Amino acid sequence: MGKYVLAYRGGGVPETEEEQKAVMEAWTGWFTNLGSAVVDGGNPFGPSTTVHSAGSAAQGGASGLTGYSILTADDLGAATEMAKGCPVIASGGSVEVYETFDVM
Repeated sequence: MGKYVLAYRGGGVPETEEEQKAVMEAWTGWFTNLGSAVVDGGNPFGPSTTVHSAGSAAQGGASGLTGYSILTADDLGAATEMAKGCPVIASGGSVEVYETFDVM
């Protein structure tokens, strides 16, 4: 069993209280369906900077990531299948799935 980071890119921002409630219900339902596979439900990202190899920093993250979650799964294929139900996809975003390795 390995750990996988789901990195979210894009997706819509709910404008009304009703839309916010529906989005939260979708996320809660998805996490409930994933059950014990959820290691860290994660959070959305806020303002960011990018630090370059020369030490300079620029406003904004170069990748455009908007949030993350961490799951456990048998393999990358299983984690990818879990990611297909992510609510960020329904709002026009995408999910990148990365396997992590314990090295420290």
